[in-house]
Amino acid sequence: MVRHLFLLRHGKSAWPEGVSDHQRPLAPRGELAVPLMAKKLRSLSEEIDLALVSDARRTQETFAKVAGIIPDLVPKLEPTIYEAQPGTLLSLVQGLPIFVRTALLVGHNPGFHALSLYLADGARSDADALRRLERKLPTAGLVHLEFSTPWDEIGPGSARLAHYVTPAMLGGIDED
Repeated sequence: MVRHLFLLRHGKSAWPEGVSDHQRPLAPRGELAVPLMAKKLRSLSEEIDLALVSDARRTQETFAKVAGIIPDLVPKLEPTIYEAQPGTLLSLVQGLPIFVRTALLVGHNPGFHALSLYLADGARSDADALRRLERKLPTAGLVHLEFSTPWDEIGPGSARLAHYVTPAMLGGIDED
């Protein structure tokens, strides 16, 4: 059975004065980019079994925009995603329930970028997508990884990078 992991970095966020990083909201550009990415996500996956979302405000707002396009998704807030190192994210993915075939994580860089590069096998991945991903994972960027092993057996190079999509590829604007 092939397992699918989608990593969606939150949309571009605002930097209001006096607001903690954890409470930063989406910026207008983020609000525009996320629905584009949600439509792409819907086209790539018929069903998402589990959505884990960082408890930061900007990731929750990102997920709300995704849920507006894919209404059956129910988020599970996962505080460990916020500011997580790649090893923490890897442990989270390795601990996904066995019944989950397709998971969506909504979170942050640099952890999502590093995890994507750690898991992607260069020999089996879309070469162009991998080259673009190596450069950066912008806000609202979407990574689609495929695994032929159970979640608890994934490790370095165990995934095929199937898709890497940014807002600019869909007519939007990429942000850092």
